[in-house]
Amino acid sequence: MTPRHTDHHPGALPDARPDARFQGHTGWRADAVTGRRSAGKRPGGRFRALAVGAVAGAALGGVLLGAAAPALAAAPGTTVSEAAAARAPQPTTVTVSGSGRAAAAPDLAALSVGVEATRKTAKEALAAQSAAAKALVEALHAQGIAERDIRTESLSLSPVYTQSPEGESKVTGYQAGQTFSVKVRDIDRTGQIIGAVNEATGDAGRINGVVFDVADPTRLRAKAREAAYRDAHDKAAQHARLSGHRLGRLVSLTEGESSRPGPGAVPSAPADGGEGVPLAPGEIEEHVTVTAVFELV
Repeated sequence: MTPRHTDHHPGALPDARPDARFQGHTGWRADAVTGRRSAGKRPGGRFRALAVGAVAGAALGGVLLGAAAPALAAAPGTTVSEAAAARAPQPTTVTVSGSGRAAAAPDLAALSVGVEATRKTAKEALAAQSAAAKALVEALHAQGIAERDIRTESLSLSPVYTQSPEGESKVTGYQAGQTFSVKVRDIDRTGQIIGAVNEATGDAGRINGVVFDVADPTRLRAKAREAAYRDAHDKAAQHARLSGHRLGRLVSLTEGESSRPGPGAVPSAPADGGEGVPLAPGEIEEHVTVTAVFELV
Protein backbone atom coordinates (compact mmCIF):
# COMPACT_ATOMS: atom_id res chain seq x y z
CA MET A 1 0.00 0.00 0.00
CA THR A 2 1.36 3.30 -1.06
CA PRO A 3 1.76 5.66 1.82
CA ARG A 4 -0.08 8.97 1.56
CA HIS A 5 2.20 11.87 1.00
CA THR A 6 1.40 14.79 3.21
CA ASP A 7 3.05 18.15 3.20
CA HIS A 8 3.89 19.26 6.67
CA HIS A 9 3.83 22.92 7.40
CA PRO A 10 4.47 24.50 10.75
CA GLY A 11 1.21 24.89 12.61
CA ALA A 12 -0.85 22.94 10.04
CA LEU A 13 -3.07 19.96 10.76
CA PRO A 14 -1.66 16.68 9.68
CA ASP A 15 -4.74 15.74 7.76
CA ALA A 16 -7.16 18.05 6.03
CA ARG A 17 -10.24 16.29 4.85
CA PRO A 18 -12.78 17.54 2.40
CA ASP A 19 -15.57 19.53 4.00
CA ALA A 20 -18.59 17.26 4.23
CA ARG A 21 -20.88 20.19 3.51
CA PHE A 22 -19.26 20.70 0.15
CA GLN A 23 -18.89 17.08 -0.99
CA GLY A 24 -19.14 16.84 -4.71
CA HIS A 25 -17.66 20.29 -5.16
CA THR A 26 -14.16 21.37 -5.67
CA GLY A 27 -12.46 22.94 -2.70
CA TRP A 28 -11.30 22.21 0.78
CA ARG A 29 -12.37 23.40 4.24
CA ALA A 30 -10.36 26.22 5.76
CA ASP A 31 -8.05 25.15 8.53
CA ALA A 32 -9.77 25.85 11.85
CA VAL A 33 -6.47 26.64 13.58
CA THR A 34 -4.35 28.49 11.04
CA GLY A 35 -7.13 30.01 9.01
CA ARG A 36 -5.41 28.81 5.76
CA ARG A 37 -7.68 28.18 2.89
CA SER A 38 -7.12 25.55 0.24
CA ALA A 39 -7.05 26.44 -3.37
CA GLY A 40 -10.15 26.17 -5.41
CA LYS A 41 -13.70 27.49 -5.44
CA ARG A 42 -15.78 27.78 -2.26
CA PRO A 43 -19.37 27.50 -3.42
CA GLY A 44 -21.42 28.61 -0.47
CA GLY A 45 -19.03 31.41 0.49
CA ARG A 46 -21.59 33.93 -0.73
CA PHE A 47 -24.32 32.32 1.33
CA ARG A 48 -22.07 32.23 4.36
CA ALA A 49 -21.42 35.98 4.05
CA LEU A 50 -25.13 36.66 3.79
CA ALA A 51 -25.78 34.62 6.94
CA VAL A 52 -23.08 36.43 8.89
CA GLY A 53 -24.46 39.77 7.75
CA ALA A 54 -27.97 38.82 8.87
CA VAL A 55 -26.73 37.76 12.29
CA ALA A 56 -24.77 41.00 12.69
CA GLY A 57 -27.79 43.07 11.63
CA ALA A 58 -30.04 41.30 14.11
CA ALA A 59 -27.54 41.86 16.88
CA LEU A 60 -27.25 45.57 16.02
CA GLY A 61 -31.02 45.88 15.90
CA GLY A 62 -31.25 44.29 19.33
CA VAL A 63 -28.78 46.82 20.70
CA LEU A 64 -30.77 49.72 19.25
CA LEU A 65 -34.03 48.40 20.58
CA GLY A 66 -32.51 47.80 24.01
CA ALA A 67 -31.26 51.39 24.10
CA ALA A 68 -34.63 52.80 23.10
CA ALA A 69 -36.66 50.68 25.52
CA PRO A 70 -36.09 52.84 28.66
CA ALA A 71 -37.19 55.96 26.78
CA LEU A 72 -40.37 54.25 25.63
CA ALA A 73 -41.12 52.85 29.10
CA ALA A 74 -41.51 56.09 31.08
CA ALA A 75 -40.26 59.66 31.21
CA PRO A 76 -37.41 60.41 33.64
CA GLY A 77 -38.68 60.87 37.21
CA THR A 78 -42.07 59.28 36.48
CA THR A 79 -43.03 55.97 38.04
CA VAL A 80 -45.25 53.45 36.35
CA SER A 81 -47.99 53.97 38.94
CA GLU A 82 -47.89 57.73 38.41
CA ALA A 83 -48.13 57.35 34.67
CA ALA A 84 -51.09 54.97 35.07
CA ALA A 85 -52.77 57.39 37.47
CA ALA A 86 -52.36 60.23 34.98
CA ARG A 87 -54.09 58.16 32.30
CA ALA A 88 -56.88 57.04 34.64
CA PRO A 89 -60.18 58.97 34.35
CA GLN A 90 -60.65 61.60 37.04
CA PRO A 91 -63.60 61.07 39.40
CA THR A 92 -66.65 63.31 39.21
CA THR A 93 -66.89 65.65 42.21
CA VAL A 94 -69.21 68.31 43.61
CA THR A 95 -68.12 71.33 45.67
CA VAL A 96 -70.55 72.80 48.19
CA SER A 97 -70.48 75.30 51.04
CA GLY A 98 -72.16 74.86 54.39
CA SER A 99 -73.19 77.34 57.05
CA GLY A 100 -73.91 76.62 60.69
CA ARG A 101 -75.03 78.68 63.66
CA ALA A 102 -75.26 77.98 67.36
CA ALA A 103 -76.60 80.27 70.09
CA ALA A 104 -76.24 80.41 73.86
CA ALA A 105 -76.94 82.83 76.68
CA PRO A 106 -73.90 84.98 77.53
CA ASP A 107 -72.05 84.54 80.79
CA LEU A 108 -69.51 87.35 80.42
CA ALA A 109 -69.64 91.11 79.77
CA ALA A 110 -66.64 93.09 78.50
CA LEU A 111 -66.81 96.82 79.27
CA SER A 112 -64.79 99.56 77.63
CA VAL A 113 -64.64 102.47 80.07
CA GLY A 114 -62.26 105.38 80.59
CA VAL A 115 -61.56 108.88 81.77
CA GLU A 116 -60.65 112.11 80.02
CA ALA A 117 -59.50 115.48 81.37
CA THR A 118 -58.68 118.81 79.68
CA ARG A 119 -56.59 121.50 81.41
CA LYS A 120 -54.51 124.54 80.51
CA THR A 121 -51.19 122.71 80.84
CA ALA A 122 -50.11 119.18 80.06
CA LYS A 123 -49.10 118.62 83.68
CA GLU A 124 -52.50 119.65 84.97
CA ALA A 125 -54.33 117.53 82.37
CA LEU A 126 -52.30 114.44 83.21
CA ALA A 127 -52.79 114.93 86.94
CA ALA A 128 -56.56 115.28 86.54
CA GLN A 129 -56.71 112.23 84.33
CA SER A 130 -54.66 110.19 86.79
CA ALA A 131 -56.95 111.13 89.67
CA ALA A 132 -60.05 110.17 87.67
CA ALA A 133 -58.49 106.86 86.57
CA LYS A 134 -57.61 106.02 90.17
CA ALA A 135 -61.20 106.66 91.22
CA LEU A 136 -62.46 104.45 88.37
CA VAL A 137 -60.28 101.50 89.35
CA GLU A 138 -61.23 101.84 93.04
CA ALA A 139 -64.91 101.81 92.07
CA LEU A 140 -64.40 98.62 90.07
CA HIS A 141 -62.67 96.93 93.01
CA ALA A 142 -65.54 98.00 95.28
CA GLN A 143 -67.93 96.24 92.88
CA GLY A 144 -66.01 92.98 93.24
CA ILE A 145 -64.02 93.15 89.97
CA ALA A 146 -60.72 91.26 90.32
CA GLU A 147 -57.42 92.84 89.38
CA ARG A 148 -56.90 90.31 86.58
CA ASP A 149 -60.12 91.48 84.91
CA ILE A 150 -58.99 95.13 84.58
CA ARG A 151 -56.57 96.07 81.79
CA THR A 152 -55.38 99.42 80.42
CA GLU A 153 -56.11 99.62 76.69
CA SER A 154 -54.79 103.10 75.86
CA LEU A 155 -53.19 106.20 77.39
CA SER A 156 -52.97 109.54 75.62
CA LEU A 157 -51.91 113.18 76.08
CA SER A 158 -52.39 115.67 73.25
CA PRO A 159 -52.65 119.46 72.76
CA VAL A 160 -55.96 121.18 72.17
CA TYR A 161 -55.98 123.69 69.30
CA THR A 162 -58.26 126.67 68.84
CA GLN A 163 -58.53 128.58 65.58
CA SER A 164 -58.43 132.38 65.76
CA PRO A 165 -60.67 134.65 63.65
CA GLU A 166 -57.67 135.21 61.40
CA GLY A 167 -57.48 131.46 60.70
CA GLU A 168 -54.45 130.74 62.83
CA SER A 169 -54.34 127.64 65.08
CA LYS A 170 -53.22 128.13 68.63
CA VAL A 171 -52.68 125.70 71.51
CA THR A 172 -55.16 126.56 74.25
CA GLY A 173 -54.81 123.51 76.47
CA TYR A 174 -54.03 119.80 76.78
CA GLN A 175 -56.21 116.70 76.93
CA ALA A 176 -55.24 113.47 78.71
CA GLY A 177 -57.15 110.22 78.54
CA GLN A 178 -57.00 106.57 79.57
CA THR A 179 -59.17 103.60 78.52
CA PHE A 180 -59.74 100.35 80.40
CA SER A 181 -61.10 96.95 79.38
CA VAL A 182 -63.12 95.37 82.18
CA LYS A 183 -64.52 91.82 82.37
CA VAL A 184 -67.72 91.41 84.35
CA ARG A 185 -68.30 87.73 85.12
CA ASP A 186 -71.61 88.31 86.88
CA ILE A 187 -73.44 89.83 83.94
CA ASP A 188 -76.55 90.59 85.99
CA ARG A 189 -74.52 93.31 87.71
CA THR A 190 -73.18 94.91 84.52
CA GLY A 191 -75.56 97.88 84.58
CA GLN A 192 -74.87 98.47 88.26
CA ILE A 193 -71.09 98.50 87.66
CA ILE A 194 -71.44 100.99 84.82
CA GLY A 195 -73.43 103.28 87.12
CA ALA A 196 -70.78 102.99 89.83
CA VAL A 197 -68.02 103.92 87.37
CA ASN A 198 -69.92 106.97 86.19
CA GLU A 199 -70.57 108.07 89.76
CA ALA A 200 -66.89 107.71 90.71
CA THR A 201 -65.50 109.59 87.71
CA GLY A 202 -68.12 112.32 87.23
CA ASP A 203 -67.70 114.43 84.08
CA ALA A 204 -64.31 112.81 83.40
CA GLY A 205 -65.85 109.35 82.98
CA ARG A 206 -66.40 107.77 79.54
CA ILE A 207 -68.45 104.66 78.70
CA ASN A 208 -67.33 103.48 75.26
CA GLY A 209 -69.22 100.20 74.89
CA VAL A 210 -70.07 96.74 76.17
CA VAL A 211 -69.84 93.28 74.58
CA PHE A 212 -71.65 90.22 75.92
CA ASP A 213 -69.96 86.93 75.27
CA VAL A 214 -69.35 83.40 76.55
CA ALA A 215 -66.25 82.77 78.61
CA ASP A 216 -65.48 79.48 76.81
CA PRO A 217 -66.69 79.54 73.17
CA THR A 218 -65.31 76.06 72.38
CA ARG A 219 -68.56 74.15 72.85
CA LEU A 220 -70.59 76.79 71.04
CA ARG A 221 -68.20 76.73 68.09
CA ALA A 222 -68.32 72.92 67.98
CA LYS A 223 -72.11 73.00 67.67
CA ALA A 224 -71.93 75.56 64.88
CA ARG A 225 -69.32 73.45 63.09
CA GLU A 226 -71.52 70.34 63.24
CA ALA A 227 -74.41 72.33 61.79
CA ALA A 228 -72.20 73.68 58.99
CA TYR A 229 -71.01 70.19 58.01
CA ARG A 230 -74.54 68.79 57.99
CA ASP A 231 -75.62 71.67 55.77
CA ALA A 232 -72.78 70.96 53.29
CA HIS A 233 -73.47 67.21 53.32
CA ASP A 234 -77.19 67.70 52.68
CA LYS A 235 -76.47 70.01 49.75
CA ALA A 236 -74.02 67.51 48.23
CA ALA A 237 -76.50 64.65 48.64
CA GLN A 238 -79.16 66.68 46.86
CA HIS A 239 -76.82 67.44 43.95
CA ALA A 240 -76.02 63.72 43.71
CA ARG A 241 -79.70 62.79 43.46
CA LEU A 242 -80.44 65.51 40.91
CA SER A 243 -77.57 64.37 38.68
CA GLY A 244 -78.38 60.65 38.92
CA HIS A 245 -75.38 59.76 41.08
CA ARG A 246 -74.73 58.47 44.56
CA LEU A 247 -72.79 60.50 47.09
CA GLY A 248 -69.26 59.11 47.53
CA ARG A 249 -66.41 59.83 49.90
CA LEU A 250 -65.38 63.23 51.20
CA VAL A 251 -62.37 64.48 49.19
CA SER A 252 -61.55 67.70 51.08
CA LEU A 253 -63.00 69.99 53.74
CA THR A 254 -62.05 73.60 54.50
CA GLU A 255 -63.36 75.66 57.41
CA GLY A 256 -63.64 79.45 57.23
CA GLU A 257 -63.10 81.85 60.10
CA SER A 258 -65.90 81.88 62.64
CA SER A 259 -67.58 85.20 63.38
CA ARG A 260 -68.05 86.58 66.87
CA PRO A 261 -70.17 89.46 68.18
CA GLY A 262 -68.67 92.94 67.94
CA PRO A 263 -68.73 95.81 70.45
CA GLY A 264 -72.19 97.11 71.28
CA ALA A 265 -73.12 100.63 72.28
CA VAL A 266 -74.74 101.38 75.62
CA PRO A 267 -76.70 104.45 76.65
CA SER A 268 -74.85 107.09 78.64
CA ALA A 269 -74.92 106.58 82.40
CA PRO A 270 -77.11 109.02 84.32
CA ALA A 271 -75.24 112.04 85.66
CA ASP A 272 -76.13 111.35 89.28
CA GLY A 273 -75.18 107.66 89.08
CA GLY A 274 -78.03 106.72 91.31
CA GLU A 275 -79.42 104.09 88.97
CA GLY A 276 -77.81 101.24 87.11
CA VAL A 277 -77.81 101.34 83.32
CA PRO A 278 -80.49 99.02 81.83
CA LEU A 279 -78.95 96.43 79.50
CA ALA A 280 -80.25 93.53 77.38
CA PRO A 281 -77.67 90.71 77.05
CA GLY A 282 -79.70 88.68 74.53
CA GLU A 283 -77.99 85.60 73.01
CA ILE A 284 -74.54 84.97 71.66
CA GLU A 285 -74.29 83.41 68.21
CA GLU A 286 -71.37 81.54 66.72
CA HIS A 287 -71.27 81.31 62.92
CA VAL A 288 -69.09 78.76 61.08
CA THR A 289 -68.76 78.18 57.31
CA VAL A 290 -67.16 75.19 55.55
CA THR A 291 -66.37 74.23 51.96
CA ALA A 292 -66.56 70.52 51.13
CA VAL A 293 -65.72 68.44 48.05
CA PHE A 294 -67.46 65.06 47.62
CA GLU A 295 -67.10 62.34 44.98
CA LEU A 296 -70.12 61.38 42.90
CA VAL A 297 -70.32 57.67 42.06
